[in-house]
Amino acid sequence: MRPLYNPAGLDDDLRVALVELQAGRWKAAQNLLRDTGAQWALRTSRTQMLAVAAARSDVVDVWLAEEPESYDALVMHARVSAERALRAHRRQHAAGAAGFDDKARQAALRAARWSSRDPVPWICLLALAQTDGRQQRPEHREWSAEPMLPSGPWGLLHQIHQRDPCNREAYHRVLQFLLSRDVPRSASLAAVFDFGRWVASWSPYDSPLLLLPAYAQIEQARQQRAAGRADPLWRRTWTDEPTFTYTLKAFHGWFRTADPALRSLTDLHHLAFALWVSHQFLEAAEVFEAMGPYAAREPWLSVSGEPTGPDGGEALFLRSQRESMSFARTHADRTHADRTHADHTYAHPTHAYPTQANRPPPAHP
Repeated sequence: MRPLYNPAGLDDDLRVALVELQAGRWKAAQNLLRDTGAQWALRTSRTQMLAVAAARSDVVDVWLAEEPESYDALVMHARVSAERALRAHRRQHAAGAAGFDDKARQAALRAARWSSRDPVPWICLLALAQTDGRQQRPEHREWSAEPMLPSGPWGLLHQIHQRDPCNREAYHRVLQFLLSRDVPRSASLAAVFDFGRWVASWSPYDSPLLLLPAYAQIEQARQQRAAGRADPLWRRTWTDEPTFTYTLKAFHGWFRTADPALRSLTDLHHLAFALWVSHQFLEAAEVFEAMGPYAAREPWLSVSGEPTGPDGGEALFLRSQRESMSFARTHADRTHADRTHADHTYAHPTHAYPTQANRPPPAHP
């Protein structure tokens, strides 16, 4: 059976809303966000996906015009505006990018003033830091008390963390900011590794942030291939420390304990690759089973031997899935005690946030 590519993954309600938005109808999105309520992790991921689907049309603008007192419409307007600003920046539309950026920032600030509890408007502001590679805005060049981290939007991150501790998208936005800075690529990559390992060192045991070191590792492969100097031994690094321990900690800590409804499809695919490439086939099979029929382009596109090939990394995805599932069928005699011991070893709870000494500074919007 061919894999299915749908950003909603196992979220059936989101899938319906995405189809409706793409058809120019916003009622399903309205109902979805109303039902999501203050489930901040779910609200964050759903508004992000909805914004990506709606950014090419005026459907959210129409929604806000028809319901100007709707907070959900206001938040989606901020989301869509931020997504458009990021797209203009990526396409290097210098003439219009500043206008998109200003509009998105105003929309996000308006939503933030409306609701003091929702992290999503602050995530929009944090996302816009990616358009400021030279860190010209003061909120994008604050210093963290963590000495190994460069200046950045730490105040914005702190605002989000106060509202939704360990918000997945917020920390991934920081990764993207670190890569967007106007510094040598080697410095960007070093900052990504430092940040990912720092966050994983204190993240709660059920947090998807435990996967940040894996994202950093895959970014290394992406940059190597972009520079035309792929390392033939790169895959072997996944069995080295500390990468191997980070991978197992993410599996036993996050995957085994997190609410399945909150698990990102992209995270599942990154974890599946990390387990497969480090020869943890039984664990990889569990993750492949959890993602069902839904595939993702990344990380397979970036780590494939032929990333520009016609299958977009799909061949590597299917190979790793096939090998892992086959191994699991023939080695299904691992005892429950073995798995329980591993869960206890790698998923021990840690403090939920770094101490005041290394906490990012407050925001200065």
